Amino acid sequence: MGVLTAAVCAGLLLTGGGDPGPRPLSADEAQRLALARFRTYRISPSEITVRAASGDGTAVVRAVVDHRRHRGVGWYEVTGAGRPDGGLLAWDRSGVAVAGGSSPTAPAVDALRAAGRLKPTAWTRRAFGAAPLDTALRLALSLGADRPDNAQLLAQSGPLRLRDERVDGRRYDVFSGPRPRPNASASPAGPRGDRSPLSYWIDEEGGMRRVRVDLGGGRGITMDLGGVRVREGAFPGAPWGEG
Repeated sequence: MGVLTAAVCAGLLLTGGGDPGPRPLSADEAQRLALARFRTYRISPSEITVRAASGDGTAVVRAVVDHRRHRGVGWYEVTGAGRPDGGLLAWDRSGVAVAGGSSPTAPAVDALRAAGRLKPTAWTRRAFGAAPLDTALRLALSLGADRPDNAQLLAQSGPLRLRDERVDGRRYDVFSGPRPRPNASASPAGPRGDRSPLSYWIDEEGGMRRVRVDLGGGRGITMDLGGVRVREGAFPGAPWGEG
């Protein structure tokens, strides 16, 4: 999972606990984790809810992400210190575009329709920065891949089985992500700095339900994946100057 290694190299820190205790993945668990991004890709476009907390506020994005085109469109809302903000948001690998909108509590699929009614000039684009929200948006685009990861190589790169947990009544295994080389062999009993900053909630079929990242200093990211293909609405081109 190259994106996970890249995120670690960017300086992120660990989340996740242990019950009954962190341990290396079994062969079956490594296979399920290796399938997770591929399964997310196959059901794309799908909904995702992103929560990015910083020291002075929280940003929430409820969006539809197309992993084939590496684009996302949704509603955003920022609360906390400073003036609250919200509206439409679109992003791809190159950056973020925002536009006015008055329905940040509407369903994510409605953002596709609302964005489709706007002209390209209604959008303000910018490059990615270092804010937790920007980190989350970039990572969200990397949660899908057009082929499974290599389970054997993945298992050798230090992921751990942390615990099991129930979300909305369904059981998930919580795994820490792989470590970058040369420190891939994480110690299950070691401090948090020995393990990946990313945690994944994976079901028995390899479906990805949640991803969490601890950025340190009271900052963190949680991404909840809908797990169902969105069949309504079309991705607009206006946020990217198309049409």
